[in-house]
Amino acid sequence: MIKTISMQDIRYLNLFNKITNINTRYFFKYNEMLVFAVPKNLVKKALGKDAENIREIGKTLRKKIRIVPIPEGTEDAKDFFGKIVDPTSFKDLEVKNDEIIITAGNMNKAALIGRNKRRLIELQKISKDFFERDLRIV
Repeated sequence: MIKTISMQDIRYLNLFNKITNINTRYFFKYNEMLVFAVPKNLVKKALGKDAENIREIGKTLRKKIRIVPIPEGTEDAKDFFGKIVDPTSFKDLEVKNDEIIITAGNMNKAALIGRNKRRLIELQKISKDFFERDLRIV
């Protein structure tokens, strides 16, 4: 996963590290929300007792925060994308040779694509970064 990050992204990662004591390099933005990906066994530690770490980061940055486990392979793709787009849902997710296909209903499809395809572009970038595959919503 090769990704260039901006100075603002580094500031977000440093604040996350300072509050949770977890060093991660997996961070992205989706739907005006900051999403940090940590190893599966450190998710509870990152959340903190009664999710106090998320509240503190969110209060400091004045943004919504979400913590998701890092996918270990393409078999974790459905759970990974499900946690990112929550509360919006999709019917099915298929991983083919070089693309990921998300099947959604009409209302959910519109919510997943977003106005001016903004959310679709963000999801495609996430798919490229984590799974090195193109993403398509059907």
